[in-house]
Amino acid sequence: MTDEAALPDTGAVESTPRQEAADVVAALADDAPLGRMLIALDIDGTVLLEDDTLSPGVVEAVADAAEAGHEVMLATGRSWDSTHTIMERLGIRPEYAVCSNGAIVMRRVGDADAAEYERAHVETFDPTEVLTLLGEHLAGAHFLVELPDGSRLFTDYLDDWNLQGANKVTFDELSTQPVCRVVVVAPEQTDQDFLELVERIGLTQVSYAIGWTAWLDIAPQGVDKSTALELVRGWLGIAPHQVLVMGDGRNDIEMMQWAVRNGGRAIAMHQGPPEVHAAAGEVGLSVTEGGVAAALRSL
Repeated sequence: MTDEAALPDTGAVESTPRQEAADVVAALADDAPLGRMLIALDIDGTVLLEDDTLSPGVVEAVADAAEAGHEVMLATGRSWDSTHTIMERLGIRPEYAVCSNGAIVMRRVGDADAAEYERAHVETFDPTEVLTLLGEHLAGAHFLVELPDGSRLFTDYLDDWNLQGANKVTFDELSTQPVCRVVVVAPEQTDQDFLELVERIGLTQVSYAIGWTAWLDIAPQGVDKSTALELVRGWLGIAPHQVLVMGDGRNDIEMMQWAVRNGGRAIAMHQGPPEVHAAAGEVGLSVTEGGVAAALRSL
């Protein structure tokens, strides 16, 4: 039989108008099962409210997303000591957790039921120069450094800091060894004051993030949540377009830009500042309105 003989007679096959065919394809795509996603959530202002309670519906929504096969993890400025407690409250034990604004990546040891984690990746820098600069311009500020093993050194007590296991030292002792991050709090300053200070003194050798209040979080140069999440994404073998990140603060901007730039999604909490909204491109509900839960339910 020739190829021509195998073909149907002219007019025997019904055709579909182009737009109708496109609609059918789009409908099929909408109904297709979603591939495994990497879902990275900030903690403060995203998962947690200001009073340390969980955002409405977040526990159930995270559980549903994990049950659907997605990797739901945390990407936070917090140290591991205060990150794993939030994981327990959420009921998740992801393979990885990004802490200290990307300077630390923790990896689960064992199967999905294991509770033990180890350091999979650690970034450090010499804090001497930046501490000297900040000490000169922020008299009366409170300083804390995090060491590679997770221990912390601080100069003055603050109610907002979890200092369990931390050691109080002199200002000069903060610079005696490499650190993963430097945290500076100046109660009399505003976030705008910190923005202006950073520009004025030129913190060019480190990455930094400024919080809602006068809270400056300094990481090694070129290190932020996005650099750590790119490592995690590669280790998990998840495609870049299958990434979803959610956050509310300036330290979430880089991971939002990274996700969007590579074809993924970024959703900013409604209460975040304009620059965070701009980085994400998508703005969800606020943390008090259950923004994470609403976003995850829409997947």
